[in-house]
Amino acid sequence: MEDYNLYVPTKIFFTKGVGKHKEYLASFELALRNAGIEICNLVSVSSIFPIGCKRLSKDQGLKLLKPGQITHCVMARNATCEPNRLIASSLGVAIPADKQMYGYLSEHHPYGETEKVAGDYAEDLAATMLATTLGIDFDSDKAWNEREQVYKMSRKIVNSFNITQSAQGDKKGLWTTVIAVGILLP
Repeated sequence: MEDYNLYVPTKIFFTKGVGKHKEYLASFELALRNAGIEICNLVSVSSIFPIGCKRLSKDQGLKLLKPGQITHCVMARNATCEPNRLIASSLGVAIPADKQMYGYLSEHHPYGETEKVAGDYAEDLAATMLATTLGIDFDSDKAWNEREQVYKMSRKIVNSFNITQSAQGDKKGLWTTVIAVGILLP
């Protein structure tokens, strides 16, 4: 059977943004603008980091976008209109050492977590999903920094990181939206 409709992204870049507005949808649009991806028609997909996918810088990736382009992405999104409420959106990424193996992206969108806590959680989640796929033995009750060392010592996970956007809800009750996005490109 021929895979003539097979679409596997070859490039990825990461971006994040925050927007505030009296309208929920407009706050999302402003977050997209802040992230530099408002010109795209975004299609959310699940969380596999494709085999052989090359990571680009945000600037390199933005240059490849065209207005109206159908663009696949993995997105974490959160919003609030509660004054001072802490929100975050985070993507965790885990890439295997084996170049013939796929990696994972994870989305996390909490309330009340700092950027560091949310980012560590998302990164841990992606690395744990990859570790279970690779058969790495670990204790799930251990703290992330302890499991991270086990993952790295296994030499099966070459890299993990996160991209996280946090914000406090607008003091006057405007909608505040935060996004963290991985943009997948052909």
